[in-house]
Amino acid sequence: MIAIVDYKKGNIKSVERAFVRSGADVVVTDQPSEVAMCDAIVLPGVGAFTDAMETLSSCGLAEQIMHDVKAGKPFLGICLGQHLMYEAGVEHAHSDIPTQGLGIIPGTVEALPRKDAQGARYKVPHVGWNTIEPIGTNVDFSRCPLLEGIEPGSFFYFTHSYAVPCSGADIAHTRHSVPFPSVVGAGCAYGVQFHPEKSSEAGARLIENFVHIVSEV
Repeated sequence: MIAIVDYKKGNIKSVERAFVRSGADVVVTDQPSEVAMCDAIVLPGVGAFTDAMETLSSCGLAEQIMHDVKAGKPFLGICLGQHLMYEAGVEHAHSDIPTQGLGIIPGTVEALPRKDAQGARYKVPHVGWNTIEPIGTNVDFSRCPLLEGIEPGSFFYFTHSYAVPCSGADIAHTRHSVPFPSVVGAGCAYGVQFHPEKSSEAGARLIENFVHIVSEV
């Protein structure tokens, strides 16, 4: 059973339908007790980092998620859900002090630059289809079970104004004004900047891969 966390940040229904199509048993919940009883956690979301963390913390979901991830329960953060995996974020932070995140991965989530290193301008938010690419000397995604069967250069659908920092958790990068991590992983916890539920066959394959990871664990 996979818990899709409903903290009123985005269209949960589209995520639920995508996981059901993959053959998974899912429950959409805002209750920490139900999250605790499930075998895996999906944290989707669209919105601001600070507002999201305040909501998760006030209802006990943040504490439950951190406990379960630390215990090795598979986790997938989608878009804002990926951002919340990090130690902190500046989006809508109070008094210019970054808001504390779930702390699964070190680093602070920052705004995407509107210019690249050569001064060329880019539209922010970054909205639309873009590719995910391997990092460094890794020429494919074969070592990452979340990306099994997905080719480098595959297109996924993005919509975001902020991006997570580069770190040792990075699995794939995407470029929009700057390269940013579009797929990250720490143990059984994964995060994706794009929306797999809106990303056609490649997105469906990624969701199926996560369901397989859950069944293996």
